[in-house]
Amino acid sequence: MTGTRDYQDWHRRYDDPRSGLSWRLRRVRRHLHGALDERAGDRRVLSVCAGDGRDVLGVLAERADADRVSAVLLELHPELAQRARDAADAAGLAHVEVRAVDAGTVQAYAGAAPADVVVLVGIFGNIADADVWRVIGVAPQLCRPGAAVLWSRGRRFSRELPGVTAGDLNDEVRARFADAGFEEQAYETHDGGGRPAVGVVRYAGPAVDLRPAPAPLFTFVR
Repeated sequence: MTGTRDYQDWHRRYDDPRSGLSWRLRRVRRHLHGALDERAGDRRVLSVCAGDGRDVLGVLAERADADRVSAVLLELHPELAQRARDAADAAGLAHVEVRAVDAGTVQAYAGAAPADVVVLVGIFGNIADADVWRVIGVAPQLCRPGAAVLWSRGRRFSRELPGVTAGDLNDEVRARFADAGFEEQAYETHDGGGRPAVGVVRYAGPAVDLRPAPAPLFTFVR
């Protein structure tokens, strides 16, 4: 994580209800509730680069049926990962596992994929375009057939980043998901700070085994 932003400080923006991050969190939580409501029985959630887990954990803490949901949260930052563990423990969420691992490596997903809900929020605006396409190409390996995938990417950047297209890349993101076998369920935008957007797609393809990869799936550039 050398050279990236201070993610502990960055998470404090959630405390401002007017911020783009707060808007994004509200939309992600709503879509998570919806994805869990769609089917009865046991469900598995996989959250990639989960931060302190406030989206997934906030939803599960509100649900009377949380015991039917198992969740694996992947977060490289040790302090944020510990905050997620503490929050899960405080909410009595016995079926949540927080892994302090690099989600850019395929090994991090062992035993966590395939999942019924995959959260790819807060990633696509922080990695190079080529890595975005790689993650979307691998996404079927993370999904059970019919799985919901939640993703986000801001539509404005204040500075140039290596390999990152400034501005709105989201039409291309949506098209790449379609090419990878996903059907769009929702796409929402907000014109506040960073002009965030949240998308939901459903995997319409067959089961695909998780395959080893010789190179990282992605590397954060900020």
